[in-house]
Amino acid sequence: MRRLLPVTDQTVPVPAEAGPREWSLDELADAYAYPTAPGGGGPWLRANMVSSLDGAAQHEGRSQPISTETDMRIFGTLRGLADVVVAGAETVRLEGYRPARAREAFAARRAAAGQGPAPAIAVVSASLDLDFSLPLFTAPLVPTLVVTGAGAPQDRVSAARQAGAEIVIAGDGAGVDPARAVQELAERGFRRLLTEGGPRMLGQFVAAGVLDELCLTLSPVLTSGDAQRIVGGPGLAVPERFALASLLEEAGFLFARYVRN
Repeated sequence: MRRLLPVTDQTVPVPAEAGPREWSLDELADAYAYPTAPGGGGPWLRANMVSSLDGAAQHEGRSQPISTETDMRIFGTLRGLADVVVAGAETVRLEGYRPARAREAFAARRAAAGQGPAPAIAVVSASLDLDFSLPLFTAPLVPTLVVTGAGAPQDRVSAARQAGAEIVIAGDGAGVDPARAVQELAERGFRRLLTEGGPRMLGQFVAAGVLDELCLTLSPVLTSGDAQRIVGGPGLAVPERFALASLLEEAGFLFARYVRN
């Protein structure tokens, strides 16, 4: 069954009836539209994560085994709406990140919003232990950004620049200040931010109080084991409350949007 589950008195323009027709990309784009006006306002950071019923963010190191085709359509839609996709270096290595591609389904929407043909990828790394010969750095449609600290190894900074990556300094030492990273990206025109992980980096955004929205897919599977949760790192002194903005269901998978109160 595919349906829209009621959330207070809000309406999301996605078909609620059961049936074989899949949600169109336009319908999903409307449902997941960024709340800020194009080109105006401050940055909006949303995260997109998937979790099993028992809280695992991965199975055998990757998120794909607990995902589904509709989850991947939403994944693609969120990328199609974003100015920049922010990912940690470990996630880039484990998931085999490639450059974002231009998609005709989002071309008119992106042009109307003043966006380029595809989102940039921003890789957050303190050590810059990355393979700069990969297509992510050498052949992106939009130059890949590498977000690091002022104390990053200079030979690795030079290697990144030689590969064509743009360096973004977002920390005074070797590490990256999450709030400063968001601000530095926003100052470069990347106001619609999407982070896809990993859990440790998402934990840093949460701890810094800069996460505005969580798009969470709850997968109806149990994995057991010791896989990471969707958010890692130190706990908050006081849990931060988010409000449920929309909820979709298909074949037992729940696709939820939560926004910060």
